[in-house]
Amino acid sequence: MSFDLVLRGGRVIDPSQSIDRVTDVAFSGGKVAAIGNNLSEGARTVKDVAGKIVTPGLIDLHTHVYWGGTSLGVDPLVLARGGCTTLVDTGSAGPGNYPGFLEHVIKPSPVRIVAYLNVSFAGIYGFSKRVMVGESGDLRLMAPIDAVEVAEANRDTLAGIKVRVGFHASGNSGIVPLDIGRQVADRVGMPMMVHIDHPPPTLPEVLERLREGDVLTHCFRPFPNSPTTADRKVHPAVIEARQRGVIFDIGHGMGSFAFDTARVMLDNDFMPDCISSDVHALCIDGPAFDLLTTMSKFLCLGMPLVEVIRAATENPAKALKRPELGTLRPDSAGDASILELQNGTFDYVDSTGERLSGETCLAAKGVVINGQMWHEA
Repeated sequence: MSFDLVLRGGRVIDPSQSIDRVTDVAFSGGKVAAIGNNLSEGARTVKDVAGKIVTPGLIDLHTHVYWGGTSLGVDPLVLARGGCTTLVDTGSAGPGNYPGFLEHVIKPSPVRIVAYLNVSFAGIYGFSKRVMVGESGDLRLMAPIDAVEVAEANRDTLAGIKVRVGFHASGNSGIVPLDIGRQVADRVGMPMMVHIDHPPPTLPEVLERLREGDVLTHCFRPFPNSPTTADRKVHPAVIEARQRGVIFDIGHGMGSFAFDTARVMLDNDFMPDCISSDVHALCIDGPAFDLLTTMSKFLCLGMPLVEVIRAATENPAKALKRPELGTLRPDSAGDASILELQNGTFDYVDSTGERLSGETCLAAKGVVINGQMWHEA
């Protein structure tokens, strides 16, 4: 059989199939065609990736890529060249400006963009280096009827409903925006992704409103509203939420990830379900940088490589309810990330300013989109 593209001789790590071995990956017709040895004969294009790691296309479950439409937006192609094949924009646009996001960014993009629709009419409209206005702080901007209409009309590009609560995002509105978002999500039958920052509301108040399939992002945030207790245990409300199917996503961002919180959570055998960057204009130059930097931090904190990759492939695909993503099974989406595990001394920083000296770093060396080499480093 002739293939369009074969990645030859890489270490293929696909947690969805429990694969971790040196072999080939073949693509044909825009999809994964086969995994196995000696697949390159007769292939139209062969890329030797010996010494590299080949994974399903990386999914960054938390980004802001409404580039030019919101002050937080970054160029999605920059993130794609950093190893991602699917970018999930989390609430940059609301029902008032989602059509512009769809037409001017999502549709023209060569990299897949899926979105969570903000329940606030204009999305995250007022966050920059000089202006910071939490869109959930003014209840006049809550747009449940409009959000239902836009969500119903755009199911193919939407993953769910985004709500941001906390002192910085919702001010004195507290938990009310989340209750409005809950109604919208229930009406359209979609999950929510919920941002939390400083109280009010408190973490238990947020978690008690989340259901199976909903995503709590910024799940390893520093105090206050940390998921850890004073005696360095996991908060009981967090454990109970996981048991009922709430998904825990890192969402590193500018102020939402702490090494100390991560150490406590990992020491208590609580790994994140999904690792995401929350890259936006205020943190792309640090401390988040990109998805691979966030993944590398977890490697240096002791999380196994296979689990780190699972948290950026199989698990976010499940959160998105898109089984064709996050896997290299035959007939799945023809996406793959080519990575290099580098050894040395690397300086990492979290959102609190704590620094970590690590010995490993994941670097992007190539991206396959729709069965074709889209980018090579």
